[in-house]
Amino acid sequence: MPYTIAEQLPTAPEVLRPWVTGVRALSFTRPPEETFVRLPEAVTKVVLRVTADGQRDVLAVGPRVRASYHEGKTRVSCVELCLAPGTARPLLGVPAAALVGRVVALDGLPGEAARRLAAEMRWLDPREALPHLAEVLPGLLADAVDPSRTALLRAGVDALSVRLDRVPVQVRNVARELAVSERQLRNLFAEGVGVSPKHYARIDRVRTVVTRAADARWSELAASTGYFDQSHMTSDFRSLMGVPPRSYFAGLLPALSPCQAGPRT
Repeated sequence: MPYTIAEQLPTAPEVLRPWVTGVRALSFTRPPEETFVRLPEAVTKVVLRVTADGQRDVLAVGPRVRASYHEGKTRVSCVELCLAPGTARPLLGVPAAALVGRVVALDGLPGEAARRLAAEMRWLDPREALPHLAEVLPGLLADAVDPSRTALLRAGVDALSVRLDRVPVQVRNVARELAVSERQLRNLFAEGVGVSPKHYARIDRVRTVVTRAADARWSELAASTGYFDQSHMTSDFRSLMGVPPRSYFAGLLPALSPCQAGPRT
């Protein structure tokens, strides 16, 4: 099985939870021996990265609609902040949909909060970034988020996410439950998540298959993640991951891509 990057993120400190759903510190002193995969992910991140030659970048990393496979790099340290749904535009000055598949310098984005955050983060030790951000980030965003739209969006995200005690509902049912049209729901997701509600649900299901595959039969996994049957799960998995589930877990992977370095700032 390939080495998977960011399949789960720890809980953010309480003071950051309105804006950040997870934080992860990564440090590679040598390339991993196995290929690593960046799973599809309907999340926008702010990343502080320090490379082996001392180059320091503060980046905005947009949602990934499909997996990619890479060789490792030596001596890279970074801290990733996983932004909560609805946070991209207030912090970065652009909707999440504008960042899909992109890695851009944070201080190159139009949001004033983004430029201030980049200045705050650039010279931090990655290990010190989180407590510092807990002090400064709430002040940058406290008055910028629309509470009603954000609450509506996050309710939609929660309803379309896989949970152990329930099967995700269909998009039209989520829209009906939230008393909005499907078009309004799509617009909310485009701005606040970056992908459509349907594609968000596909990404979340495939990520769940990756994390639960070792503990369940394929047919049981398909049913518990909301697929009509195992063949539909296999088809969706192949579309987003590039290979069917059995090949993925056997290590039969697509061709490697160069690691995306992002802009030098």
